[in-house]
Amino acid sequence: MPCGVAPRFLILYGSQRGQAQSIAEEISEQATEHGFLAKISCLSKGDKYNLDREHGPVVFVVSTTGDGEPPDTALKFVKKIKNKSLPGDHYSHLHYALLGLGDTNYANFCNCGKTIDKRLQELGAKHFYATGHADDGTGLEVVVDPWIEGLWEALKKAFSRMSDSNQEGTAQGEATEKSTQQGAEIQEKLDSSAVSLHLLKLGDVETQKEKAETSASESETTEPSGAPLEPALIRSVPPLSQSALNVPALPPAYLEVRLEDVPVEEVGCSVHVLKEDFREVPVSRALHLTRDDAVKSAILVELDIADQDMPYQPGDAFDVLCPNRASEVEELLSRLGVEDQRNRCVYLQLRKDTKKKGAQVPSYIPQKCTLQYLLTWCLEIRSVPKKAFVRALVEWTQDSREKRRLQELCSREGSADYNKFVRDTNVCLLDLLQTFSSCSPPLSLLIEHLPKLQPRAYSAASSSLCHPGKVHFVFSVVEFPACAEHPERTGLCTGWLVHHVSPILQPCGTITAAKKTADSGHTFPSRISNTFHLPSDPSVPVVMVGPGTGVAPFIGFLQQREKEREERQNGPFGETWLFFGCRHKDRDFIFREELERFVENETLSHLKVCFSRDEQDGNDPEPKPRYVQHQLLLHAKNIVHILLKENGYLYVCGDAKNMAKDVNDTLIEMLGNELQLDKLESMKMVAKLREEKRYLQDIWS
Repeated sequence: MPCGVAPRFLILYGSQRGQAQSIAEEISEQATEHGFLAKISCLSKGDKYNLDREHGPVVFVVSTTGDGEPPDTALKFVKKIKNKSLPGDHYSHLHYALLGLGDTNYANFCNCGKTIDKRLQELGAKHFYATGHADDGTGLEVVVDPWIEGLWEALKKAFSRMSDSNQEGTAQGEATEKSTQQGAEIQEKLDSSAVSLHLLKLGDVETQKEKAETSASESETTEPSGAPLEPALIRSVPPLSQSALNVPALPPAYLEVRLEDVPVEEVGCSVHVLKEDFREVPVSRALHLTRDDAVKSAILVELDIADQDMPYQPGDAFDVLCPNRASEVEELLSRLGVEDQRNRCVYLQLRKDTKKKGAQVPSYIPQKCTLQYLLTWCLEIRSVPKKAFVRALVEWTQDSREKRRLQELCSREGSADYNKFVRDTNVCLLDLLQTFSSCSPPLSLLIEHLPKLQPRAYSAASSSLCHPGKVHFVFSVVEFPACAEHPERTGLCTGWLVHHVSPILQPCGTITAAKKTADSGHTFPSRISNTFHLPSDPSVPVVMVGPGTGVAPFIGFLQQREKEREERQNGPFGETWLFFGCRHKDRDFIFREELERFVENETLSHLKVCFSRDEQDGNDPEPKPRYVQHQLLLHAKNIVHILLKENGYLYVCGDAKNMAKDVNDTLIEMLGNELQLDKLESMKMVAKLREEKRYLQDIWS
């Protein structure tokens, strides 16, 4: 590459679980190919950058977490720019682009990105490129890939404009323009040559023999019966199978892995190494809440925390750290050809020749851990491989047809196939390795691309006032039916939980607690995170919406309120409404007896239930509501009065994909009908409730 001063820009990311960071790093890695120099930093590291003096372009990549909140790494930055004392021209010198990450299955889509974007505009900053909002509900890459592709031209134009207008930096401007022109000339030469960095044709990467094999495979478009072939994970059909492909650049390798024998006493393998704030908590009880013929089983687990310093409030979430499935770890060890090295210690270090900027050895992998431990407790081996990982696997695949198919799946042209056969079907690395048998990646590639094994959060379904020294939570076993891409399996954590408690699991209807004490084998690595609480003022009315296992935190709320009422019999307590729904009244109406007791002793003012699969009584003049949102509409006047006239709180817990969306839409409809508002005004009122933290969600997808 010709010498020159490469134009420099800054990349800032705010990430909760690594998505935004990964995308920011991808932008940084691609920058060099396009003739730029990128400096990258986390928003939390304020000592690494200074936007008050930043005159080059800035690219923000930020995710959203929780109920539309900024990720932990962006909290300080958001608070800083929200300072009302900042003048309106504080960032008038700043030119930026922003890529927000979110999930439309949740309310407040891309809220952190939108918040930063809006505030920067208010402080005088200017866009040099259109803001992107990527949706994890449909696939981040649908927006991320074209957004990054268009970024480079936008940066060239931004540098050109800044060069023309910056009188004080003429010399630097000339160097920048020259470098940009040189970069463009290089790219032009590459585009005109037989080999392109991004447009890979079969003839560019295969031998003549492989060409012939691929050509033969492309002609095989019908089954032996004469029926046309259908696309699948392992194969494509025209036009994709005959298309030239825009394949992303190969992610740079950055880790070296050594496996060495170490004396047993020196092996540092403990769950506590991973998370010092996790505790091994014994299980004292497990109970089926649903009948055997329920469509989904719900299980209550009681943890004994009497000997732990783990105070909690109703609505808190308990993070449970579960291991990867032993059988899957075993299969992966075998597939990688390292099953005989499972007890050797893993040593990681950065490659000296790596081109990855800011490369670091993963901090979540403890020193002197065994290979078995690493695959069991450190890496999310069930995660859906991202396109960058699929791209890296191409280099370790021998069969030309398999290599071509992996190229298709990570290409722009193959996005629909990637979504259909990888993302939407929850394909994991093992599924890919079973399908693409000639792919043999090294261990280092897995560590570079598999994310950290994350804990799973479960809401407390109890109050410590009612159950001192205990905490309850409820879960349903997640099931993934067998399909062409993978065998039948259960959710990683819920499958592990049900297996874990099976020796002490009691049938539905059991009243007394089990007499047996769970031994040391029945423990969970757990910790508490604060999220979802009752108002501090008990006189404030609350409305709770929790179908299915979404009712769990509200059981804790009502247990707490029941004890508070016993302690302060003459105290003021606000109304409590609970909207609950399930499929069948007799099969899966969980906590029925307890809820009816709450109604009887007036802890719960109103219990509204609905059963979506029970047959309707033909003699009823009006059909009964099937879902919680229908019940809400029937009581719209009361709910709107509570929220707007009594400053009440609305809590929603459960499924994000359907229920939470439907409840949100119903709330907008209720406000519009009761107050005679148009939809936009109703949406603004809902947004205001969220801002005031009086409309709270604890939802999952």
